[in-house]
Amino acid sequence: MSAYFDFKIVERMQTLGTDIDHSQLRYHNKRVMVSKEFTFDAAHHLHAYEGKCKNLHGHTYKVVFGISGFPDEIGLVIDFGDIKEIWKKHIEIYLDHRYLNEMLPPMNTTAENMVVWIFEQMEQQLQSSTYRDRYKGAWLEFVRLYETPTSYAEARREWMVE
Repeated sequence: MSAYFDFKIVERMQTLGTDIDHSQLRYHNKRVMVSKEFTFDAAHHLHAYEGKCKNLHGHTYKVVFGISGFPDEIGLVIDFGDIKEIWKKHIEIYLDHRYLNEMLPPMNTTAENMVVWIFEQMEQQLQSSTYRDRYKGAWLEFVRLYETPTSYAEARREWMVE
């Protein structure tokens, strides 16, 4: 008989304190990286560039965050919901369905410039008292910004921290 037929419906959910002890929730104390991605749509144009991107146009961008840290007492490095909250409240509002040349600091809105700005915004929030105290030792490893499905710019921690 194949493993397919060995499937069993769970009859009783595992219970904390009976089937598993609180001290077992964290399986290890190794640094782990978690990643979360988001998309946004925006328009921009490039200055001092001779090519079709000098004209106003738009993209569906994809942003990928990599955050590393040591699991807390229940085994989490950082709650994915908190990454989403930072994105929604502090970063996306400047990007989604916006004219980027107007919303971002004075810069040419290249993927290379934008990914550094996004890195700075996420890092600032992770180091704020709200998140720094909750997720001790967690830090932003990288941000990857896709301008198209096959083209991206990346900012890495080791390149950003001086």
